[in-house]
Amino acid sequence: MPDILSSAPLPVALAIAGSDSGGGAGIQADLLTMAANGAYATSAITCLTAQNPEGVSGLFPVAPDFVVEQARQVTRFFQVGAIKTGMLLNAAIIEAVAGFVEENVTVPLVLDPVMVATSGARLLEESAVEALREKLFPCAALITPNLDEAAILLGHRPAIAPEAMQEDARRLADKLGRPLLLKGGHADTPELQDVLAFPGGVTQIFRAKRQAKTNTHGSGCTLASAIAAHLARGKSLSHAVVDAHAYLQQGMRRPVQVCGQAYIAHLR
Repeated sequence: MPDILSSAPLPVALAIAGSDSGGGAGIQADLLTMAANGAYATSAITCLTAQNPEGVSGLFPVAPDFVVEQARQVTRFFQVGAIKTGMLLNAAIIEAVAGFVEENVTVPLVLDPVMVATSGARLLEESAVEALREKLFPCAALITPNLDEAAILLGHRPAIAPEAMQEDARRLADKLGRPLLLKGGHADTPELQDVLAFPGGVTQIFRAKRQAKTNTHGSGCTLASAIAAHLARGKSLSHAVVDAHAYLQQGMRRPVQVCGQAYIAHLR
């Protein structure tokens, strides 16, 4: 973890996402991750969830205007270096957030298209997928779908064989017209890969062994927030993804123990 007592000014990152009452994902994971990766973490909460690592029992959306008011108050005081979006839930919130992002067009946006929880709970209304595609995707510096989310966007589930998955990542990056990090954590294989693809076909591959004993709840939030933190620190997209991937893997290899289970360690 960066020296929190250092006199050097911290860059600022903004997370726009839902709250996870269980603490392992959502805005809670975003703030811990950004702090651990050298950024001052700020937030705008899009919805409240009643959940724990086993599932989601309820959702309560925040009014779209108030989501944006939270974010605007942050940017009125702080010079935000990167924005990360997570759970946005519905088309009205997406459209409001898109308007805010357009007001801050020079700030890189890491967009985690949170659609389905690992437990299977739907976290984005079906009617909102098109709004996400049309309103926010064009603004993103990076989009970070998992295999299930990519299936919705591609129209078929990406292949998990290494070369085929890379081709699907390139195809999706071309389709969306934006850089894309296709995450392979939902593949049922002992070795996993994430694929960073750019429109035009340039790719970078990240491989890791599955940490079978670690509960990976919140891993997508953690990875996207770490990337945003490193972008806020002025790193290139490729270097930000490299450092964020290494941070997440360390957090899963050296987890914290809570109530008899192992969870991602956000603070090192």
